[in-house]
Amino acid sequence: MNVPGFGEYLRLWSGGHGGYDPAGSVLVRGWLRGVYVLAAPLARLRVHPGALTAAGVGVCAMVPGIAAGGSGWPLLAGLVAIASGLLDGLDGAVATLSGRVTRFGAVLDGVADRAGETGYLLALWVTGAPAWLCLVGGVGAGLLEYARARAGSEGLTGIGVVTVFERPTRIAVTAAALVVAALAHWLVPSLVGAVATAGAAAWAILGLAGLAQFLAVARRALR
Repeated sequence: MNVPGFGEYLRLWSGGHGGYDPAGSVLVRGWLRGVYVLAAPLARLRVHPGALTAAGVGVCAMVPGIAAGGSGWPLLAGLVAIASGLLDGLDGAVATLSGRVTRFGAVLDGVADRAGETGYLLALWVTGAPAWLCLVGGVGAGLLEYARARAGSEGLTGIGVVTVFERPTRIAVTAAALVVAALAHWLVPSLVGAVATAGAAAWAILGLAGLAQFLAVARRALR
């Protein structure tokens, strides 16, 4: 099948996100560029987006199990977390490029994202982060997405604002913490727990900061 070029993909993506222009964020545009390169061949092969969503959840579920192995296993867990993030972006991109975007698919994608993020936080916990800190991080990210959904139902179109703690950042923070924890095991074993704790703390701080950032924008937009 014929697949739209990158410029057309950006236009279609923008249309599905309330007209948000990805050119305004280097992070978003760069992420979309990488996703497009991987998604275009899959769209040509007519891979179903739902299969990619299921695969992404399955890969996310592997992250805490691998990290629980201790020693150097968090290194692999971090790499698997990155792979899960790519799969997460691919399902929506393939749906867009192949004309298979549905409202139920968007709902399913959101559920899959939250399930995957639970796996990331569990990975930090089994690596040594305090459970309460992981919980705070999860609550912060969850409240941000809940606020975004509620604002949308009240008339705020699109994603509203790209905050400091969008999904690519959550994946990057988790992967970095797991990789550094594995390196610490080989170099300074006593620091493994501290590294995992730093990763969970980043979740908590950035999650709450992102929530505050979004609420400030939503408050102005919904007046």
